[in-house]
Amino acid sequence: MITDPYRDFRQAVDRPEENIDLGRTALTIAQTEYPDLEIADFLSRIDGLAIEVARRCPVETDVYRTIAALNYVLFSQHGYRGNDKDYYDPKNSFLNQVIERKTGIPITLSVLYMEVAQRAGLGLDGVGFPGHFLVKHVRDGDEIIIDPFNRGEIKSREDLSKMLYDLYGGKVALSAELLQTASKKEILKRILTNLKVIYIKHNEWVKGLSVLDRLVILDPASAADIRDRGAIYLRLECFAQAREDFERYLRLAPNATDAVEVREQVVSLAKEVTRVH
Repeated sequence: MITDPYRDFRQAVDRPEENIDLGRTALTIAQTEYPDLEIADFLSRIDGLAIEVARRCPVETDVYRTIAALNYVLFSQHGYRGNDKDYYDPKNSFLNQVIERKTGIPITLSVLYMEVAQRAGLGLDGVGFPGHFLVKHVRDGDEIIIDPFNRGEIKSREDLSKMLYDLYGGKVALSAELLQTASKKEILKRILTNLKVIYIKHNEWVKGLSVLDRLVILDPASAADIRDRGAIYLRLECFAQAREDFERYLRLAPNATDAVEVREQVVSLAKEVTRVH
C-alpha cells in the first residue's frame, strides 16, 4: 500500500486560516528530512516554555511585562539565539531543529516566539518584513514590533527604516504595507521558499522536489513553484512529470515572460516521452 508522504502536511493546511495550527504544521515540514520526528514531543516542549513564561506573569499583566517574560525565558534562560554564523543551514528552517539546537533564522524563531506567546496568553501576528521576518502585537490601534532573531528586541519606526536602508540603500521607504499581518499560509510558504532556494543552490534536487511538492499543496495556483518543480523533474529525468508541470504552468501563466521557452521545452519533452515509451 502506497502511503502519502505529505499526509500530515496536507491535512494541516487543508482547513480555514483560523484553524491552522502553525506550530504543528511547521513541524510537519521536517518530516521528510526527519521521518521519525515525534511532533507531539516538540509541541510539548513549546507548551513547557509557555508555562515558564506564564509563571512569571501576574494574572492581569501589562503586555510589555509579558514580552519581557517571553524574552527572559527564551533568550536568557534557555539561550535561544539567531544563527548569524550559519544562516543558510537548512536546519534553521526546521522547527524541530530550532527547538533542539536553540538557534534559527528570523522566521522560524518568530514561529516559536508566536507559539509560546499564544500559549502564555499573548496574541502575536507575523510580519513579512522584507529580508527579516518580525512579529507584532496590535493594541488599541498601535503596533508593537518585535524581533525574535535579536532576542525579542522591540523595533521603533527609526529602527525599521534603518533596516530598510541597509537592505535597499534608501530605495524603499517604510510604509504600513510592509508591516501587514502575514497569514499562516504566507508564513509557511516563506519557510518552504527559504528551503527551496537553499536546496536548488546546492543542487539537492530530491530534497528540493519534496519542498516544491509542499509548496504546490499549500498553493496549487502558484505558477512559479509548478514551473520550478517541472525544472527539477527534468533534471531528475522524470520527463512525463516535467512536461505535465510545464503544461500546467502555461495554463496558469500563458503570458509569462518565459512562456515561449517553456512551450519549446514542452514540445521537446513530448518527443522525449514518445521516444522513451
